[in-house]
Amino acid sequence: MTEATAFDDLAVAPVPEPTCLEMTGVSKQFGGHQALEDVSISLSPGRVLALCGANGAGKSTLVRILAGAESADAGTIRVHGSEVAISAPQDATRLGLSFIHQELNLVPKFTALQNMAMGADRGGRAGVLDLRALRRKAQQVQDRIGYRVPLDARVEDLAVSDRWMVSLGRSLMRDATIVAMDEPTASFTKEEAERLYGIIDELTADGVGILYISHRLEEVLQVADDVTVLRNGRLVGSFGASELDVASLTHHIVGRDVEGVTHRVTAVDPTQGPELLTVEGLTREPRVRDVSLTLHRGEILGVAGLVGAGRTELARLLIGADPVGSGSMTLDGKPYHPRSPYDAIKAGVALVPEERRSQGLILRNSVSANLGMASLRDPAGKVGTYSPRRAVRIAREAVSRFGIKTSSVHEAVGELSGGNQQKIVVGKYVLAGPQLLILDEPTVGVDVGARSEIYDIIRGLAAGGTSILMISSDFEELAICDRVLVMREGTVTASVPASRATKDHLTALCFGTDSASHEQDPS
Repeated sequence: MTEATAFDDLAVAPVPEPTCLEMTGVSKQFGGHQALEDVSISLSPGRVLALCGANGAGKSTLVRILAGAESADAGTIRVHGSEVAISAPQDATRLGLSFIHQELNLVPKFTALQNMAMGADRGGRAGVLDLRALRRKAQQVQDRIGYRVPLDARVEDLAVSDRWMVSLGRSLMRDATIVAMDEPTASFTKEEAERLYGIIDELTADGVGILYISHRLEEVLQVADDVTVLRNGRLVGSFGASELDVASLTHHIVGRDVEGVTHRVTAVDPTQGPELLTVEGLTREPRVRDVSLTLHRGEILGVAGLVGAGRTELARLLIGADPVGSGSMTLDGKPYHPRSPYDAIKAGVALVPEERRSQGLILRNSVSANLGMASLRDPAGKVGTYSPRRAVRIAREAVSRFGIKTSSVHEAVGELSGGNQQKIVVGKYVLAGPQLLILDEPTVGVDVGARSEIYDIIRGLAAGGTSILMISSDFEELAICDRVLVMREGTVTASVPASRATKDHLTALCFGTDSASHEQDPS
């Protein structure tokens, strides 16, 4: 036997692939609730690991432990091969970990540069801020991701996608080697999402490991190299993304098959019924211009458009959060001109806002207090009185009705998962019994199972005669609507019947690349 042949017969052990992050046997209990039980994940440099699971599956708890916001009851964490202790957020930053949360945690009054500089090396001596050095580094970071945001613009004046890029830029200012992204494209257009995917490719090419959390399963399969699924705090399994499709991934997440969004079928066409809301020439420059529409009783009316098209600004005018420049509104046959959201709620109009944590909830307050915020009054109907006992009873009924997962109605809302928080925001206004409910991105950050439950709530309200105005960047979910309005540059440019409200057609109308001459009647 020749030497070469002898070596050919030797079994060579494979070289293990290096990891930048390992969490092994992680467990965490809150009171009597087991949030995580013996969970392990592994992320390699230059790869994208998607962390998937229903709301309440344990994803947020796992990330909070990694970020130093919570401590694990058991388990180990290794970063670049070394076992580490992360007891505070500063520890995570020092180790090269960075986190971009769905609620971006930016300071609205600060500029983009000031937000990006938070937590970064000050660049000067004796702790003095070197603004020139920070600006140079911020420009280098923007060059790296190929996306420029005006550095001197205040964050509150930026579009949602620009704010997200500011948050990403802040991560890269800290020279992060591991970046966790939570629902990064929740409010992005298709074009903005594609730009982000390109940025992720650039980061992974530089060896950055990405922990990616998203409920958009098509997106997960497009972006991720590997997928880890959690369910009820336990590890279901880890898979190569190429092994999965949407149906199989959904089954792993929920534990059963889930039907997709289907077109609404009603015995009577609500668009032919009595009108509830009529809007004529509504204007507030520069975002809303000469908008006219009609909403019928029991109708689900969708509003599609790109970020910046004026959808949220229109909703704010309808509930009196912003003053109207010109135009008129009629509600149930009477002039309607709310001066505040309080006036709107009294008139039977409510808004579920896109920013649920900052605008729809008081996080430190209990489930009971949040659910009753829009509707509780004493049996005689007097405003300003509050019965804690009655609030608890109503909250328990709502928790059961809306399938809210909580250990108690006395638990702080800030401790719940995003999907359960969203159910509370929706439920709060459903309990108020509105005749018109406006939903701005109702399923952002919500898993496939909870989405289905929210759609059932929407359909049930419409069947009971409540009118729904539904704003969504997820054009596929607009399939539950009876009609869809398309907004572009502050104006309603098309009214599309349900039969033609496909994702491709709505996208083309939003970009102005499809003829809408036969769909111009916005009523």
